[in-house]
Amino acid sequence: MVQVTGRVNPEKGRQSTPCKKIDARTERWREHRLHVRREIVAAALIAIDVHGPNVSMGDIAKVAGTAKPKLYRHFADRSDLHAAIVQHVQDLLWDRIMVTVNLFEDSVTDLIDRSVAGYAAVVGEHPNLFRFLVHGHFLTRTTDRGTSKGVAGDPALDSARAASDTVARVLADAIQGPAVDRSTVEMVSYSTFGAVATATDWWLGSSEDHESTMSTEAFVAHLAAIVRGLVGSSCALAGVRLESDRPMHLAFVRDQEEETCE
Repeated sequence: MVQVTGRVNPEKGRQSTPCKKIDARTERWREHRLHVRREIVAAALIAIDVHGPNVSMGDIAKVAGTAKPKLYRHFADRSDLHAAIVQHVQDLLWDRIMVTVNLFEDSVTDLIDRSVAGYAAVVGEHPNLFRFLVHGHFLTRTTDRGTSKGVAGDPALDSARAASDTVARVLADAIQGPAVDRSTVEMVSYSTFGAVATATDWWLGSSEDHESTMSTEAFVAHLAAIVRGLVGSSCALAGVRLESDRPMHLAFVRDQEEETCE
């Protein structure tokens, strides 16, 4: 009786790479770690809502019902946890906005107005979370246990860049035309993120004691106007006519005479 195993190549008579089997225990442990990370992020969001932008790892551990060392078993350092929180916020905003818009049917004006309204609604529900993201006190403290080394780079800025790139890709795919080049879309996306962040910082202030002098409705109206202005002025500079009452894939038009000249 001849037994053929995964290590034998019957044609060449030499060893071959064994078939890799999925270790069920390893997979369960991976899923468990992901589950715990999600629970810690959820606890961090609650702690931020309660304690504000000056939340500490101790505050988060207390809400999570665990000790600080356990946080570091699942997150390499503060920056790793901060990145997970930022990703959660980006997903939250994306989900909230995308249920209110249709990228291929809504007019550009409606897309901007509804997106800004959805964003402002989330900010209004979690003001301390956005103060936390804008002011970044969490990352100015020691990043690792027993060290005082600072964070290399700016994780908040890196996250904003990544989000801007994602939005730029989505918009570029939705526009689907030669009228607007990719670099213009990216420029507008980055500028919009910067304008929205600074406007939000002004609106919320740095602490809960800040009393905004502008209502949510007025904030939405002003911010939407700013975004429309950025889009419109960039189109004008690029020689593109913006028909903002049309869907994105039809709204950006380069006049035939300009195309002929080019």
